Amino acid sequence: MKKIQSFILLCCLFLSAQLIAESYQKTGLGLKSATQSMTVEIQFYSPTIVRVLKAPEGVPTAKTSLSVIKTPENTDLKIADDGNNVSISSNSIKVSYNVTTGKVAFSDLKGNPLFTEKDYGIQFTPTLDGRKKSFTVRQAFMLDKDEAIYGLGQQQNGKLNQRGQRVELKNGNTKICIPFIQSIKGYGVFWDNYASTTFTDNLQETSFESLGDNSDYYFMYGGNGDGVIAQMRDLTGQSPMLPLWAYGYIQSKERYKNQDEIVSVVEKYRSLKVPLDGIVQDWQYWGKDSMWNAMSFDKTTYSDPKTMVDKIHDLKAHLMIVAWPGFGPLTNQYKELMAKKMMIDFDTWPPKSGTKPYDVYNPVARDIYWDYLNKGVFSFNTDAWWLDSSEPDHINVKDADFDQPTYLGSYRSVVNVFPLQHIKGVYEHQRATTSEKRVCILTRSAFAGQQRFAANSWSGDIVSSWATLQKQIPAALNFSLSGIPYWNADIGGFFLWEQGGANALKEKTYHELYVRWLQFGTFTPMMRSHGTDAPREIYQFGKRGDWSFDAIEKFINLRYRFMPYIYSSAWNVTANSGSFMRSLILDFASDKKIQDLNDEYMFGRSVLVAPVFAPMYVTKVAGKTIENFSQAKSRQVYLPKGTDWFDFWTGEKLQGGQTVDKAAPIDVMPLYIKAGSILPFGPKVQYAAQTKWDDLEIRIYSGANGEFTLYEDENDNYNYEKGLKSTILMKWDDQSKTLTIDARKGSFNGMLKNRTFNIVVVDEQNGIGANSAARFNKSIKYSGKAKTVKL
Repeated sequence: MKKIQSFILLCCLFLSAQLIAESYQKTGLGLKSATQSMTVEIQFYSPTIVRVLKAPEGVPTAKTSLSVIKTPENTDLKIADDGNNVSISSNSIKVSYNVTTGKVAFSDLKGNPLFTEKDYGIQFTPTLDGRKKSFTVRQAFMLDKDEAIYGLGQQQNGKLNQRGQRVELKNGNTKICIPFIQSIKGYGVFWDNYASTTFTDNLQETSFESLGDNSDYYFMYGGNGDGVIAQMRDLTGQSPMLPLWAYGYIQSKERYKNQDEIVSVVEKYRSLKVPLDGIVQDWQYWGKDSMWNAMSFDKTTYSDPKTMVDKIHDLKAHLMIVAWPGFGPLTNQYKELMAKKMMIDFDTWPPKSGTKPYDVYNPVARDIYWDYLNKGVFSFNTDAWWLDSSEPDHINVKDADFDQPTYLGSYRSVVNVFPLQHIKGVYEHQRATTSEKRVCILTRSAFAGQQRFAANSWSGDIVSSWATLQKQIPAALNFSLSGIPYWNADIGGFFLWEQGGANALKEKTYHELYVRWLQFGTFTPMMRSHGTDAPREIYQFGKRGDWSFDAIEKFINLRYRFMPYIYSSAWNVTANSGSFMRSLILDFASDKKIQDLNDEYMFGRSVLVAPVFAPMYVTKVAGKTIENFSQAKSRQVYLPKGTDWFDFWTGEKLQGGQTVDKAAPIDVMPLYIKAGSILPFGPKVQYAAQTKWDDLEIRIYSGANGEFTLYEDENDNYNYEKGLKSTILMKWDDQSKTLTIDARKGSFNGMLKNRTFNIVVVDEQNGIGANSAARFNKSIKYSGKAKTVKL
């Protein structure tokens, strides 16, 4: 009897193994399976990146991504059966697939769980996409109870940790939606869907829900936040260098109304000797609303655009000019695109103008767009683009608008990827037109992958208030954590409704807010002042000797002193998938106090920034403005543990893991430098390229070993892609107090052959601070050969 039972058991095990083996097929990238009336594909794109595709029976899983450009690597995989589970392992992670429930789970090679779907966690609910049969697709996952997650693009909710909420991910003015999360556990997930998506996180589950024919997501394991961002860039593209000038100060307003006015602003900055690199021309340089976005200059107000551009260039500044995705009904673009059925038939900005957006998804439409933009604007040698309303604005919204056909399907099915396709068209066409001028695009919206098109997203038409200023910090950090490094905001806020409107400049309360906002803007990837209701040029805030003017000038100058650090950080973004605005989780993940700290960040790898986001010195009581600068007030700053810190302004050394009260006079924003940092400090200049970096101050913040790579190139072309660039690696050994400057690598036209490095070791004894006259420990001559300096 026992022999019969054993035989039956063996037969059952054999049949079970056979059924498991027959329930999936090995593929070149992983496996393909059929279960629960659906097809499942698990595809390894690299040892650390896995794509999971699911579709109802009879619906193809194949899809060409608009965001992902990575070609799958050849990855060695081990596939094994274990009960109802099939495991697929690379040399970095293990993926488990339940052939019965369709659940996919991820772990490291030690078996530690990373991320998991729920059993039976996928739902395909039939729906209509216009007249096309489609599905509402919902995939549910389970996170650890206390697991912090970040990302989702730029949300104006004031949150850093994105747990415990329901968010409608649909791009709009002030809201940039990227269906991507990354975990404090060192993994990320990109939900590759272009329709409006609902993200939900509660105690029961975490889910993405969208319109679509399949579920398509990428799991990436980076080990830490920087690793996850690197994986996302590997998937969706690297970020090219912007021109050097784009990292300088840029002045804008809504709007300069003629060519004499815009040139006069640059002339005023030069006469005041306040640094400036960019000036921005906003809308209606083309004339009336019916000619909206005509991509030509109105002959009355801009009679000689070539002379205008030439004058700006002669003043060593650069012109950024606006273009929109919509066209007024009297424009040639509207007529041509409408005739070719390449317009999307709904109302966009401005209201009651008859303006419609073009079909950005159509490559021929993008060709037509660039042809007009090139001939009407770029031919005058303009320098950068402001691609406004790139969501786009949608006025008089009707549900039927989303049924409108586009080149890639209904507008509903691709609504969130509108900015990606629009920015792509301008970037690729300018690259094809010339390599002598780097593409630089300011835009109001984004989607995953947009970093590869030289785009710098700003946070939209936000209302000026202290609360709004504070919200920009976590909004920027989550945007950066979503894999896109370039972000900025309108310094001072766009709308001044709460600050007195057109009278805001008369209100000293607004002066204080503007100063604090500009200080924050100094430490963002683009420093750009812009808004409506009242102008924002420095001279609108008084004259030298006035506290607001002086504080603004101080920080504009400080931006340029940091230029070698900023430009080198930009190279780290391009070459190493780095980030400018770094949530503290990237550098101090083990410090639990920072996991939801939403008002501080690292700018690059060395500078801790703690913006002031509350009034301290100006109040209004019973209609009377009271200014009190008699005593400096303070802002609490948490210094992450695991390192020592130096007060940038005083040189005071402080231990990490504590909260300090930092005095913040109106011209001081708390800044701390991490021990072990090497900080190159540039010359005082009027524009970024005025002086070569032949006499650099090198600040060393002792207390730990550290290194820094100084990067240089030709500033505004793509020769760096051909290898025409140079790097100088500097290494600090704290124990021996030795600075090693490696031999220079690379070369380019106009490169400095010889230079001086003025080295300052910042410590508690010499107290070198930003306002102190630097006492150089040693000045050395450097000609490109390795040097070791004992200090």
